Amino acid sequence: MPRTPTTPLHCAAVDLGATSGRVIVGTWARNKLRLTEVHRFPNTFQSLGAHDYWNLPGLWAEVQTGLRQAAAQFKPIASVGVDTWGVDYVLVNDGGRLVFPAHAYRDARTQPGLKRLGNTRAALARVYAATGIPNVFYNSSLQLQEVVANCAAIEDLATRCLFLPDYFNYLLSGRMENELTIASTTQLLDVHSTNWSRQALDYFRIPAQWFSKPILAGTKLGQVTSLAELKATQVIAVPSHDTAAAYDAMPASPDGTDLFLSSGTWSLVGFESDQPLLGAEALEKRIANERTGRGGYRPLTNVIGLWLLERTLAAFDKRPKSGAEFDALAAAAAKLPAPKQLLDVSDLVFANPSSMRAAIDAQLKKRGAKPPRDLPGYARLICDSLGRGHADAMRAFERLAGRTFKRILIVGGGSKNQLLCQATADAAGVPVVSFSLEGTAVGNIASQLIALRAVKDLATFRAHLAQSIKQTTYQPKSRAQS
Repeated sequence: MPRTPTTPLHCAAVDLGATSGRVIVGTWARNKLRLTEVHRFPNTFQSLGAHDYWNLPGLWAEVQTGLRQAAAQFKPIASVGVDTWGVDYVLVNDGGRLVFPAHAYRDARTQPGLKRLGNTRAALARVYAATGIPNVFYNSSLQLQEVVANCAAIEDLATRCLFLPDYFNYLLSGRMENELTIASTTQLLDVHSTNWSRQALDYFRIPAQWFSKPILAGTKLGQVTSLAELKATQVIAVPSHDTAAAYDAMPASPDGTDLFLSSGTWSLVGFESDQPLLGAEALEKRIANERTGRGGYRPLTNVIGLWLLERTLAAFDKRPKSGAEFDALAAAAAKLPAPKQLLDVSDLVFANPSSMRAAIDAQLKKRGAKPPRDLPGYARLICDSLGRGHADAMRAFERLAGRTFKRILIVGGGSKNQLLCQATADAAGVPVVSFSLEGTAVGNIASQLIALRAVKDLATFRAHLAQSIKQTTYQPKSRAQS
């Protein structure tokens, strides 16, 4: 029976984050989207010896559980798309079999390569000019460089490199492809094309044959082959880097005056552009020219996000465990006076310390400031510091791109944190608009709907979404300047 605009269309989003994953079904009817979370599960990396790894069999089991629940609750599931965090990968042979464990990006194994490239200005400038991605410890380039250098047999064993959403797409459909947005996180993609940079591959000594030319979001990969319950369901390559998906979900102004903030474990601050943002100052500011699923650019900077708070909570026996308790913590923190000294959230000491509270205390002591006395004090310090970090990123983009941003649009877990939203508005001096939506899942589903021709294009989807989405605007109470 042909589908009409009023016939519900069900699309499943597999949305895997570094701390949790979920399967969400989006139901599209009458130009409105309704989300149903059918399965949620925790995720974390685990240490083995001196290294950190992801539990991929466990994640795949959870994904299958979620998709089976989706199929039981919604019939039929028209399509499924996968998004994950960036940079991490698997190495497989021709049969799709893993030939190396999946390292987690916070593993310290990249430090020698990071320092070597960072200390060689000419090489650093060449790699940035070729890829538009700065030298950061988690880059896939550094991870793969370390494997090739220290595991002599790996080039004989591996024939393909699939990034995590590519791998889950393969498990679902049996088709091996590299998708563009996730490829753009690697420091291996040519910034001026949609193919791999031979210059970067040669510098890091990574076999070019491990990769295929990236596909654009919206590409249909075939029907699900791994679950009988979804045998008629189409697997669609969505913007598979979760930040790219989250950006797509935001109903931004078409005049380009909105700055995007995807706030979670990391704060990804950036904007959409037809051109990359390159040059010496862009490199100094560590601006990453990631890509949209459509092939455009998303110049952004990575500000360490609520990871600061997540890890600080571990130092307190009495810490919030429910939404109401987190709201109470935020309310208590908001009543405190503004900290006299903020954290430098660009300090890499916060990447993965054994004790986040100790790392925060140490930085404050270096600056002659006293650490907070209690958990609300740390929450206030962290949110105010992140707000300043977001504002600093906005001003850098305005200067380098010659733009003026009138609003900051925020999605993700941080969009529910009133203290963080207000701190960002105060530091940036512009309104912060918080959208009540599951950003990554919505962007994931939007791409599926466009591929299925249920929606004309992303601009049309954003326009429809803006009509029904709940939003809260935080006006700046002060115009703090950096």
